[in-house]
Amino acid sequence: MCVLCRVLRVAKSTYYYHQKCKSAPSKRELENKRISERIVEVHHKTDKRYGAAKMKLELEKHCIFISVGRVSRFMDKLNLPKMSTMKPQKPKNIPDSDENLPNILDRCFDAQYPNQKWVSDITYIRAENRWYYLCVVMDLFARKIIAYKISAKIDQVLVQDTIRIAYRARGCPQNVIFHSDRGSQYTAKETRKLLDQFNMVASFSKKGCPFDNAVVEAFFHFLKHEEVYRRNYVAKKQMEDSVFGYINGFYNTQRIHSAAGNVSPNQKEKQHFISRNKIPLPEKQFKVWGYPKP
Repeated sequence: MCVLCRVLRVAKSTYYYHQKCKSAPSKRELENKRISERIVEVHHKTDKRYGAAKMKLELEKHCIFISVGRVSRFMDKLNLPKMSTMKPQKPKNIPDSDENLPNILDRCFDAQYPNQKWVSDITYIRAENRWYYLCVVMDLFARKIIAYKISAKIDQVLVQDTIRIAYRARGCPQNVIFHSDRGSQYTAKETRKLLDQFNMVASFSKKGCPFDNAVVEAFFHFLKHEEVYRRNYVAKKQMEDSVFGYINGFYNTQRIHSAAGNVSPNQKEKQHFISRNKIPLPEKQFKVWGYPKP
């Protein structure tokens, strides 16, 4: 080794210094290893649903404060898939003159307390080589799914049953603003009567403007990309279990939401009751009542 160092004109102390560095990892390497292990843990815990932005928030809970860019580089190095979002198209300005279908919500998606503003919509999920329809009701205060129902028919009965489930599960609240699009299921005479019976204030999006119901549309995006599109449902029961597990096991209980202060919907509601010295709702009331799980 002495001869080699003399030929290369390198000091022996330099060689031994580099050998020492190789044998003992640096502080930076130890930090990167710790961050990588935590990212893999969170990635597994959330069933591969978090991208760099929400991963950063989860790392901060473990006292790891790094930028979104660095988190993204870690995820790239670890070959972890990303959950991307698509920028929606700008809606066309369509005149709206129907006074019987007022837009009371008017894109004011912030609520001061639970059961102040609810939004609802319907989407479709394929199983058994046919389409099934999912109707949900969301409380805007914590962005929580408070009721849902799956049906083979997209009719007003589906909507009415989901409203009844939400109304009973939330303790029969009064004067709730209930917002939806202008689908025939929501504008039906019987549906309007049901809302009047429950003392709810009906609100409707403008014609051809999905942005007026953007929050529940965003939930459907999360549901499809984080759960439905990753499965292949060969039976209706399998699809129902998947939706049940996503809503109860992840979205309401774990998924952090920026509009809820970067906590889960359930945690947001609990914080609300605690801050007002009220007894939180029993844990069973935080479950969705749309699909009876055996």
